[in-house]
Amino acid sequence: MPLYEHVFLARQDLAQAQVDALAENATQIIETNQGKVTKVENWGLRTIAYRIAKNRKAHYVMLNIDAPAGVVAELERQTQINEDIIRYMTVKVDELEGGPSVMMRKSERSDRRGERGDRPDRGDRGDRGDRGDRGDRAPRRDFAGTDGE
Repeated sequence: MPLYEHVFLARQDLAQAQVDALAENATQIIETNQGKVTKVENWGLRTIAYRIAKNRKAHYVMLNIDAPAGVVAELERQTQINEDIIRYMTVKVDELEGGPSVMMRKSERSDRRGERGDRPDRGDRGDRGDRGDRGDRAPRRDFAGTDGE
């Protein structure tokens, strides 16, 4: 059977239990039509790039699906009817990822690194002093072409 990734965005004012119920509803639609959901990932409440139906944030959920094309058509039809889902996208893939998706790995990586990562302290400039007294710059000129000093 063909393999699909189905991602939907749910309204920001829904509780997490309601978002889980939407994912369960999508799973039931697929399984009643002889399909199989291999993985459900909840990516959480995230800021979206632009406002959609007065929502600045949305709950992201991804489903990995192993089902015939007719099942996906029924899932998308039901998704369009649901007012709690503001966007969705289904993509046919060659194979499904076994472990966590890229979105989940990204959040784990940022948790390990900390807030700003392993960057050196940039407040101490060492013995360089102020950037203005390097001595390697030409004198500043004003617009009339004369020295500005």
